[in-house]
Amino acid sequence: MMSAINVMAFLFPQLTISTFLAEFPLDSLFSTQGIMVMLLAAYAVAMWMFLTSAPKVYTIMVSDLAIAQQLYEGMLELPVAEVPLHYYYNYEQTLGATGIDPLYLSDNYTSLNTTNQVIGVSDGLWYKLMKNTQLHIISGASLGTKNNQRHICFDKDCLEQILMRIQTRGLKYKIRSEKPLNLLVKDWNNRVIEITEVKN
Repeated sequence: MMSAINVMAFLFPQLTISTFLAEFPLDSLFSTQGIMVMLLAAYAVAMWMFLTSAPKVYTIMVSDLAIAQQLYEGMLELPVAEVPLHYYYNYEQTLGATGIDPLYLSDNYTSLNTTNQVIGVSDGLWYKLMKNTQLHIISGASLGTKNNQRHICFDKDCLEQILMRIQTRGLKYKIRSEKPLNLLVKDWNNRVIEITEVKN
């Protein structure tokens, strides 16, 4: 029995951390070049984590903001964004736009959470589409065929999310084409709204 134990100890020696570190050159790891490589790898991981978790903004251009507000807030029941992501991205300053921030003009900050009207027409409408994703509705689209309201988007993922919401709410709609996505929706006032994807 004693010989069996000695054979086992011989076959499976005790493995320690120094066993692995002896074959790994620590002097090159902690050299100037090794530290630079580790810093670049840490930077790459940090950028990947930031870019995968960064908030997204989808923009839809509409022909009439009031009708769009009835569709997105009323029929599709999208919640109004608590803080529009342009405050996060601060794009007004990067575009060189001048003006006073609407947060400073408001006496009651909580009123911003319940309606898009306080924000102002020039900023458009802001809705929370999904977690970490907002929908920005702006004016500027022309009317569609037969003077239908037209909503234009450049992102298919956004339109698929809106189509899914239309389907779950049981609204009347008709898909005219899949590529690019083009659909018609009827609102409560029997207006036909054309929602279309535009390719670059």
